[in-house]
Amino acid sequence: MKIVITGATGHIGSALIHQFAFDFPGAEIVLLDNMKTQRYCSLFNLPRTAQYSFVEIDVCTSDLSKFFNGADTVVHLAALTDAANSFENADLVKKNNLEATSRVAKACIESQSQMILLSSTSVYGTSSTTVSEDCLITDLNPQSPYAETKLKEENLVETMVRSHGLRAVICRFGTIVGTSPGMRFHTAVNKFCWQAALGLPITVWTTAYDQKRPYLDLRDATRALSFLINKQSSAGLIYNILSSNSTVCEITEIIRKFIPDIEINFIDNMIMNQLSYEVSNKRFSDLGFSFSDGLDTRIGETINLLKDARSFICL
Repeated sequence: MKIVITGATGHIGSALIHQFAFDFPGAEIVLLDNMKTQRYCSLFNLPRTAQYSFVEIDVCTSDLSKFFNGADTVVHLAALTDAANSFENADLVKKNNLEATSRVAKACIESQSQMILLSSTSVYGTSSTTVSEDCLITDLNPQSPYAETKLKEENLVETMVRSHGLRAVICRFGTIVGTSPGMRFHTAVNKFCWQAALGLPITVWTTAYDQKRPYLDLRDATRALSFLINKQSSAGLIYNILSSNSTVCEITEIIRKFIPDIEINFIDNMIMNQLSYEVSNKRFSDLGFSFSDGLDTRIGETINLLKDARSFICL
């Protein structure tokens, strides 16, 4: 088996490349990344149960055919992903992410590889009821340039499924919770854990404290991608993949289990009109996948790792 992963050293990718070695022993795993984030440590201590090759390339500009040739599946993670900062870099996010997805999709058609596109539950944006993959187009209300671009990527891939026979599955991931060698800290839960572990106030958007958002245990995320590769789902299907819908209040209470004296500061943010929304993962669960029961374990792991550093970080 041959699997290609774009954006292989990022938060999800750096966990996935380890997981695949155990889920697909003996597999050829090709890692592609432009290394602009310099997450070189993601490549440390890779398991010996897989055959790895790493190539430092930009999928937006490089010829992908020689890397995709013979690939059973391409997991497309490469993207600019900071939703909040995408307001200041909207044109760059749209150009980069759309171009990357377009080129990966075309290369998958040429190599006849299955493509797994990582999208985001942020494409829903606002909803007063629990939303599923079968919701109306009018129920998709992305609230950031990042989310708007993810929806355009989905539309592009769906068009190529119909018109060019692309074999693709679209995964709308909730916000990732959990540690990895290439983890990032601009997402809500990881940022909260960093602040709390260092004895800093947790900064929460004023309107977000009691609003629900979909979150995804990183372990569930990597298991779900392995599950999809084994399942070989029908082309063009979209799956919501999330462990739970939780409020920021509920997240901070989990953190309080590990750090009882946390302080919360409320701040304003550009994403002020994003209402509470819940997302259903029933379609994916009905395939036979079991999600974890909660986020406590991943949050606890993150805080414990950060607390070990607290003694020598100067504030």
